[in-house]
Amino acid sequence: MRKKYNVGVIGYGWVATAHIAAINATRQAQVTAVYSSRKLAVAELNARHGGNITTYNDLDALLADKSIHAVSICSYPYDHAQQAVAAARAGKQLIIEKPMALSWKDCLAIAKAVKAARVKCCVCFECRYSSQFLATKSAIDQGLLGNIHYGEVDYYHGIGPWYGQFRWNTRKDAGGSALLTAGCHALDALLLCLGNDVAEVTSYDSKSRNKIFAPYEYATSSVTILRFRSGAVGKCAAVVDCLQPYYFHTHLVGSEGSLLDNRFHSMKLGGLNKNKWSELSMKMLDSGDVSDHPYLTQFQVFFDALEADKEMPLTSLNDALHTHGIIFAADKSAATGKPVKLSEMK
Repeated sequence: MRKKYNVGVIGYGWVATAHIAAINATRQAQVTAVYSSRKLAVAELNARHGGNITTYNDLDALLADKSIHAVSICSYPYDHAQQAVAAARAGKQLIIEKPMALSWKDCLAIAKAVKAARVKCCVCFECRYSSQFLATKSAIDQGLLGNIHYGEVDYYHGIGPWYGQFRWNTRKDAGGSALLTAGCHALDALLLCLGNDVAEVTSYDSKSRNKIFAPYEYATSSVTILRFRSGAVGKCAAVVDCLQPYYFHTHLVGSEGSLLDNRFHSMKLGGLNKNKWSELSMKMLDSGDVSDHPYLTQFQVFFDALEADKEMPLTSLNDALHTHGIIFAADKSAATGKPVKLSEMK
């Protein structure tokens, strides 16, 4: 059965393969076009993904195709802003891989174009739709932790030559920073748990001396402290030069209990042993492989929202814009050695 939304994918690399599979698995959408700067074998593309995919080497031609209702931007981060603005102006609904862009100015340009075109947007902070953070947020919303006054969500993932992203990720004009390239998922999850009322950030960065990570043109470890207007404090470490298994660390401390990864303790539940953690049954974020990311859950919600003519819950443009503002404030703090107030990010 023909689905309601035809989607064009911009950029055909590793992440695009996960996007295509997830989009095709939704109830309403199917990938019908792919743009790439390199020549793609159409028969091989269709055999791998199914359907009848048209290939383009000219982005303007794809955007001019009126049969395409939405685009998924899976290109290099330095191309995101230009492509997203062009797609919005062409009236396409938008899925944008993280980061939205590599500068705050470009993020604001995307937001301006989306608003002017009155299209909807989903930004791929898909960890908000993971089993881990759906369950974590549910525990928070049900009051099991009370009022959270401290939280830390940290991202540890060694991105070295063994990882496909490494070949371009090492460049400052492509990876950007430890937060922009990958740690943004952890900072975004921290905001999901503690809220958006950040007043000020202070950040410090560093870099491994191991020769494996020498090609990086930017600091590959950073730690950011967030001061919230509510009085809460948050911490986010973004470490892409570690030599260890992937680890998405979460520790939340509230007035009625605490949560540590998939374990919790709550004064709201009678009879619990305060000397032992109770366990939440949920799938943990334990891999950097895009095939393990919860894109299907996120994209299904996006196409449901399009059908209802509503904004995307949890990962809308405005949600992502707020997270990016804090990321750029953190990187500015690390570069200058000074705290940065969020009121300065205009």
